[in-house]
Amino acid sequence: QVQLTESGGGWVQAGDSLRLSCAASGRTFSNYGMGWFRQAPGKEREFVAAISWPYGTYYADSVKGRFTISRDSAKNTVYLQMNSLKPEDTAVYYCALRSRPAGSTVMSRAWNYDAWGQGTQVTVSS
Repeated sequence: QVQLTESGGGWVQAGDSLRLSCAASGRTFSNYGMGWFRQAPGKEREFVAAISWPYGTYYADSVKGRFTISRDSAKNTVYLQMNSLKPEDTAVYYCALRSRPAGSTVMSRAWNYDAWGQGTQVTVSS
C-alpha cells in the first residue's frame, strides 16, 4: 500500500511562488508516474502536471510555462514548483501515483491513478 503526503500549500498573492511536495511511502515502484491535480470549489478535479519515467513530463495548457514538476527519486518525492501564481490557481491540489508509467493522454486522466494524497490548499489572492 502506498501512502502519499502533500505539503507546501498556503496563501499567497498573485505573482508569488509556491512549491508543493508529495512524499510517497510504503510500497514503491522502480518506474511509475505521478501527477498533480487540483479542484476548485464547485468545479471538477482537473489535471495540472505529471511526470512519468521514462516517458517525460506533461502540463495542462493553463500552467505551462509557470509550473514545473520534478522528482527526487532518492526521497520518493515529487515537487510542483508554481511560479507567477494567479487567483484562478486557487484550489486544493492533490498528488496521485500511477504504478505503471504512461504517456500524456493516460497521465492526464484522474481515473488512471492508483493512489491519492489528502490534498493541500493553495489560495492566491489578487
